[in-house]
Amino acid sequence: MIHICGYFSYIFFLLLLFWQMEELCKRISEIKITLFGDEAEPSQEACSQLTQEFFKEDTFRILILFIPTLNLGSRIDATHVIANLLRQQVNKSRFVGLEYLKNNLDIVDILLSGYEDTNASDVTLSYGSIARECIRYQDVAKYVLDSQHMKKFFNYIQIPTFEISSDAALTFKELVTRHKSTAADFLAKNYEWFFQEYNSKLLDSSSNYITKRNAAKLLAEILLDRSNTGVMVRYVSSLDNMRVLMNLLRESNRGIQLETFHVFKLFVDNQNKPEDIVLVLLSNKSKLLRFFEDFNVNNKEDDELFLADKDRVVNEIRNLKPRKLLCRANKHHEIIPCVLSKPVPPQQS
Repeated sequence: MIHICGYFSYIFFLLLLFWQMEELCKRISEIKITLFGDEAEPSQEACSQLTQEFFKEDTFRILILFIPTLNLGSRIDATHVIANLLRQQVNKSRFVGLEYLKNNLDIVDILLSGYEDTNASDVTLSYGSIARECIRYQDVAKYVLDSQHMKKFFNYIQIPTFEISSDAALTFKELVTRHKSTAADFLAKNYEWFFQEYNSKLLDSSSNYITKRNAAKLLAEILLDRSNTGVMVRYVSSLDNMRVLMNLLRESNRGIQLETFHVFKLFVDNQNKPEDIVLVLLSNKSKLLRFFEDFNVNNKEDDELFLADKDRVVNEIRNLKPRKLLCRANKHHEIIPCVLSKPVPPQQS
């Protein structure tokens, strides 16, 4: 066990300042043993003391800034140490890490800016992991949701480096799903730009099938969450949104099709479908019914639920009837209602 003293942060800083990397890596390893234990269980008193000292002396910020200079093993150790310290409770009630972050939210900006550097994937992954630990706290998540970082995630998720884009997608998912009320409030207030970006960049124009599949899966998770009922109703009432999903159903990748189905079924299940959605479903009725004839899952454990959903969707489409007189097709090959001209009143002699 290392001795926790008032000079802890000062010594830590000096090690960083004079680049005594070997000694610094050793100190990080010792901190890890204090927090996680070695052959014996860690001392709660020592952990609490270390936690208070770590955040009081701003060692958290210092370590974050110097993570890029550490070797891989020490960087991993540092990431584990920071994650542990953020979760530590002092006196079984105080989350010192949260108190610190609320007064130092710019550190979250530093962590998320790691996604900008595509040439240092190991550092980016460390920063991403720490960022997710930070947004476990609702106040921190709200800060990110209300910031310009959210718009940048749609670009981060499409970074060609798989490890970075996957990590960014994981952080993005945490932000829009972990804290239900905060995420629901964000989605309701930012509906227009958020789903426009989501549809165009992640579902429609992305050339990466993994991005499309995961985006469709996350979209279903968002819309099916009870906290987002209002957002779901609004989303499934849009013909433009349904067109995006229908195009995804035409993808050759079965994984994309299956994840898309869980969103598409919400449009069909909607008992208050707008007229334009009803007309598009009617105009594509035969194609959709043929498509669903051969549409199945490979996992037998999911068969029962999937088949029930599919049968319900098929029956709903099969039983659809127009609410207005149908006339002709538009440029999208969709049937549109006739516009009946008003009769011309007879001229008086």
